[in-house]
Amino acid sequence: MAALILQLTGSPLAVGAVPAILRLGWLTPQIFVGYFAERSGASMPFYAGGAFGRTAAIALLAAVLWHGSAADWRPVSLGAAALALWTLYAFVSGIVGVPYNDIVARSVPSNRRSRLLALRFFGGGLVALAVAALADHIVRTADFPVSYAAVLWIAAALMLVSSVVFVSMGEPERAGIPKGAESFAAYFREGRMAFRNDTRFRWFVFAQWCGGATLIAAPFYVVAAAEMGLGLENIALLLGAQTSGALASNLLWGWWGDTRGKLSLMRLISFLRLAPPLILLAVLFLEMAHMQMLIALVAVFLLLGALANGLTIAVLGLLMEISPEHRRPSYSGYFNALTAPAFVLPLLGGVIYAAIGAEAVFFLSAVSAVGQGYALAQIR
Repeated sequence: MAALILQLTGSPLAVGAVPAILRLGWLTPQIFVGYFAERSGASMPFYAGGAFGRTAAIALLAAVLWHGSAADWRPVSLGAAALALWTLYAFVSGIVGVPYNDIVARSVPSNRRSRLLALRFFGGGLVALAVAALADHIVRTADFPVSYAAVLWIAAALMLVSSVVFVSMGEPERAGIPKGAESFAAYFREGRMAFRNDTRFRWFVFAQWCGGATLIAAPFYVVAAAEMGLGLENIALLLGAQTSGALASNLLWGWWGDTRGKLSLMRLISFLRLAPPLILLAVLFLEMAHMQMLIALVAVFLLLGALANGLTIAVLGLLMEISPEHRRPSYSGYFNALTAPAFVLPLLGGVIYAAIGAEAVFFLSAVSAVGQGYALAQIR
């Protein structure tokens, strides 16, 4: 999506908005979904609404790109429409977070959850590799932005299949578990008390704030690659490397999380998150031949893919562990709402990138990774 917005608008700020919108949209609705899901006693209806809604949003985005190309829309106008529909997709997607955590935690024992998530990402990674190869062919042979519209149609079809499969499995009953707070105001007050009194939960929130700051550089790895002269035609190669890294690392993350613990996995990931920005800084400061830069960037994207999967497995697993069983929807809502503001920082990254340069953005990302490691070290 960042590459699409870059080609349509040419704006670093717009590129920075892409991941910020995604994360903010994912996290913001969850405080409300947590309240309603805990009171209703069933999470699957909320999951179904979010899952099928986000599929429709991606399909609509593909249709707009297709129509905009045929109608000769100005690139900036098409970029604005794409960002608007991306925002819709992000906020509708956020509905699924709380019910997914609750359903998985009630369905799978703790000592199998990391491997389950790893297996899910492994299967998804195999599909993503095939899609990346197809996307590479489409991007190289079809006109822009019709090529991106075709890729998004494929994504929407795969999301629809995933949604149907998950919803068809159903969810365990919450027998004997009391409903949550009677009013949203009381529910909100309970969240403040949880943050104040639950030390592990509070430090986990602090760690996630630093994790969000680490993502300040996320959309600019692609931009930096383009500015180094590698060209946007190598985007599919870099994305394929990212997918390969995610795929190859799943066995490690699943084994580590279930045998050495979710907190241990989270600490490992926070340490390894230092590597991508530091490698990028080295590439920026050192004189390298074209092929050497490409190899370094492939290594960076391999790490980015591996760490993205590991982080998701670690965060979901640790959140399920520290949440009281009968309050899991609420804790998921509290956690994601409290950490949402940190994920608008890529917008700040766009400003810093334009005003100071890439070096400042990647340096701040590395510093934030150190901060996340410190916060995690405080959890016992």
